[in-house]
Amino acid sequence: MKNQYQKLQNPSSVSTDQKTILSSLKISTQSNLLKLIVFLCILFFMCGLFTGNIWSFYQKSFSLNLQFTQFTSNSSPSATVQPPPSSPLEILPLHQNQLDQVMLIPGNSSVDNSTTANNNNTTTSRVGLSEYIKPPQNLMHDMKDEELLWRASMVPKIEEFPYKVTPKVAFMFLTRGGVTLGPLWDKFFNGVDTNLYSVYVHSNPSYNETIIPPENSVFNGRTIPSKEVRWGSFNMIEAERRLLANALLDLSNQRFILLSEACIPLYNFSTVYSYVINSTKTFIESYDLPGGVGRGRYSPRMRPQISLYQWRKGSQWFEMDRELATEIIADRTYFPLFGKFCKSSCYGDEHYIPTFLNINKAFSERNSYRTLTWVDWAKGGPHPTKFTRTDVTVELLERLRNGNGTKCEYNGEKTDICHLFARKFIPNTLDRLLRFAPKLMGFN
Repeated sequence: MKNQYQKLQNPSSVSTDQKTILSSLKISTQSNLLKLIVFLCILFFMCGLFTGNIWSFYQKSFSLNLQFTQFTSNSSPSATVQPPPSSPLEILPLHQNQLDQVMLIPGNSSVDNSTTANNNNTTTSRVGLSEYIKPPQNLMHDMKDEELLWRASMVPKIEEFPYKVTPKVAFMFLTRGGVTLGPLWDKFFNGVDTNLYSVYVHSNPSYNETIIPPENSVFNGRTIPSKEVRWGSFNMIEAERRLLANALLDLSNQRFILLSEACIPLYNFSTVYSYVINSTKTFIESYDLPGGVGRGRYSPRMRPQISLYQWRKGSQWFEMDRELATEIIADRTYFPLFGKFCKSSCYGDEHYIPTFLNINKAFSERNSYRTLTWVDWAKGGPHPTKFTRTDVTVELLERLRNGNGTKCEYNGEKTDICHLFARKFIPNTLDRLLRFAPKLMGFN
């Protein structure tokens, strides 16, 4: 026994047959182990495939159950079936802060508003054309000048209105502060249909909160977003364009009159309205003036867009139609030149529109080349005569109304009504104006 143990411990003493048996056992063991690994891999793959099929079947079953549940819910008797929309655009319910925004619904040609039921059996107003074209109720918007000018420069390609239009006259007041002669203008507008006119005020922002018109005044709430203006500076042209742009937002405004706080009406509203609405021409003063206060203000640096022979001078107090007003606020050629080369003693407000009009022959051919605002320059100097309280008499007002006996042309015929307004009346003239003007001018 001891001898056999020693043989096993000593490899050299093991026979060749025994070595062969041991080697075969080792190979057999390795082969079985490999088969076991392969079997386990196949088993793992089959388990994964089986699990995936079960999960996929579960997902399909869940989706079908969900659709069936929704169908059952929607087909219940309490549900309301909605009709198809009448137009490609659906009308979404508006929140309270969106009520001021309007949308033109295709297919809705009626000016009147209609209603439709929503899912909660409430009504949502359809916005008709009348709401879409309604002018802004609050003039104090947040648009920057470039945004305002862009919006106001939009012009319909179709000239004919699809609805009845009552043309308005826009009275635009460019003031340092409030409209000091406002009570006189209130009498001028008193009793007049508000669909015939609009009022806009551009004043120094520092005055906007210190001078508030009465609630029953036509000037209450009619101040537009304004910027500081220095008389004779280029920003006066900017203020005029700002007034025009705000007035153009109302599509009914067809004629535009620029006035100041020192202006008074010489006739009643019906006369003024008829005069400008029925006129075939605009009323803008534009003339060639040799000398330092005319051609002398021209800068050669404006060439080639503006030549000396095109340079014109005129009163800033104009009356124009909608087409010309739109072209002026959309001007990107001459306006920048005046901003660069017509400063300080150039007084751009006396040259920009007269020169623009002279260059654009389509507009100059239908201009009367006169202003509707009477001003007394008899005393000479850079400023016109100021009328004080004691100057205001019935005789003065009658003389201003008949133009001192002069005649002018209106729609191809001679007339003695040449000026509809007059200036320059200081605030202390108000009481005497209120005493004489209403009866003399036929207010109300």
